[in-house]
Amino acid sequence: MALRIGFDLDGVLADMESELVRQSEILFGEPMTRRLEERAAEAGDVPAAATVAARPTGAPDATPEFAPPVARLNMTSRQQRRLWRHIESIDNFWEGLAELEPGVIQRLATLAIDRRWEIIFLTKRPETAGATAQVQSQHWLQSKGFTLPSVFVVQGSRGRIAAALGLDIVIDDRPENCLDVVVDSKARAILVWREDQAQLPAAAQRLGIGVVTSVADCLDILTQVDAATRDEPGVITRVMRLLGLKEPARG
Repeated sequence: MALRIGFDLDGVLADMESELVRQSEILFGEPMTRRLEERAAEAGDVPAAATVAARPTGAPDATPEFAPPVARLNMTSRQQRRLWRHIESIDNFWEGLAELEPGVIQRLATLAIDRRWEIIFLTKRPETAGATAQVQSQHWLQSKGFTLPSVFVVQGSRGRIAAALGLDIVIDDRPENCLDVVVDSKARAILVWREDQAQLPAAAQRLGIGVVTSVADCLDILTQVDAATRDEPGVITRVMRLLGLKEPARG
């Protein structure tokens, strides 16, 4: 049976953070951005409420749960709102992002064709000027070598979405989304963690969440899972084994 795999976009495949920093420099000026970065460094770990986050127009000040943070900037709520109003005014903002690992989307596309994987891209991107977030995301993936991409702009628990779509594996860069997957679905979650490994949430492996440092490493694991013989244990068990995990107890 073909693997059904869900891939998050921002922080996994797309470099949203660098573009937000660049837009911050356009909006506030480079010296202002440098001061914000210095303030964040002095404060140590940036608290979640102070990070830059995606918010639709008119949303309350509280950082929404779907917000991809920018760890390098420590902005006030007013600065965050101003930045996101600026982002929302940019035509087809989501089409201008860089690829975090150049060439990895083309590699994913090739593997999906060769191994008959069913790939679904998941994102909670807010709307901007121009095409819808879904269409912008499709155009971006096509420009990186993935033809006819299936993109779902989603809300709510990633686990429930994984269950509804019958996904086998979900790849994400946010621990809370991976936790949703293992709690609310039968899918396995793989966390792409590019930060200091010492800051990795301690509960990740205990809860059966696999951890990789790059999408390239993740694709290596998925290829090994797919190559396993048909009389081997099921997909879930093979994923757990390759990631060095034990199946967590479920309530």
